[in-house]
Amino acid sequence: MSMTRLGKSDVFVQGVGFGANAVGGHNIYGPQDEDAGRALVTSAIEQGINLIDTAYIYGPGRSEELIGEVVAKLGVRSQVVIATKGAHRGNTTGRDIDNSPAFMRECVESSLRRLRTDYLDIFYIHLPDEKTPKYEAVGELQRMREAGMIRAIGVSNFSIEQLYEADRDGYVDVIQNEYNLFARSAEQTFLPLCVERSISFIPYFPLASGLLTGKYADGRAPDASRSAYLPAFAAHCFAENVAKVTQLQPLAHKHGCEIEHIALAWCLTRPGIDAIIPGAKNTCQLLSNLQAANVTLNNDDVDTIAGIFI
Repeated sequence: MSMTRLGKSDVFVQGVGFGANAVGGHNIYGPQDEDAGRALVTSAIEQGINLIDTAYIYGPGRSEELIGEVVAKLGVRSQVVIATKGAHRGNTTGRDIDNSPAFMRECVESSLRRLRTDYLDIFYIHLPDEKTPKYEAVGELQRMREAGMIRAIGVSNFSIEQLYEADRDGYVDVIQNEYNLFARSAEQTFLPLCVERSISFIPYFPLASGLLTGKYADGRAPDASRSAYLPAFAAHCFAENVAKVTQLQPLAHKHGCEIEHIALAWCLTRPGIDAIIPGAKNTCQLLSNLQAANVTLNNDDVDTIAGIFI
């Protein structure tokens, strides 16, 4: 895979990375097999994936620890771009969020210890708090970048107004927010700004939590938790959305791939999006995600997809 520069940083990544929230993510998915998690990180590295995305709150802290353990054991630190995130106080995924400069420094220092490294390739402010001026939080990250602790500065789950505020001094390199064929509002807001300011957009949920894999085409219903908090799974539109996904099958056949690869490849056609980080819970999913890098959508393909997911 070709390499792309993130923002204005000196960090270069491949188009398809690895979202590692299932590695050690006991608080997200329930009890996880940590040996399987280690093996999954090992497989990602052996397959040449150079971007591994994690966060303090995955575990919490355990995902970082397992990734750091594997990278150190393999001796491949210089070959791997490690992205992590911080802002949560405590051990819950709730909104006890702190962006204060002092806490940002504490988050970075703690992540460095857990990941067994002396620098982070990308550090994101995971969520915005309600009190800290965003340029102050980013300013502290910039001081840590100047000290060699971070290579690229990111923000995640920020509104467009918060991104403007965070990038007041031009220090933001990456934003990580939701984007997929069912959630395209970033095309009118974030993506034009990212192109203008040389900020890389990396989407999370690029497969809409599985809806864009085509696995619901057999009529199976999503579990209640997904339909409760994910708009694309809501009862009033779920059947219609499944039908839209099914319309991607001719394109998948044309390109000799699966529907999910079309959905991932679409993201990489968007100006401003420089990488994707689909999650994987096993090696089969990991290898499947990588196949998206081999799909090249032409202008007609892009227009066809856009017409389906208006």
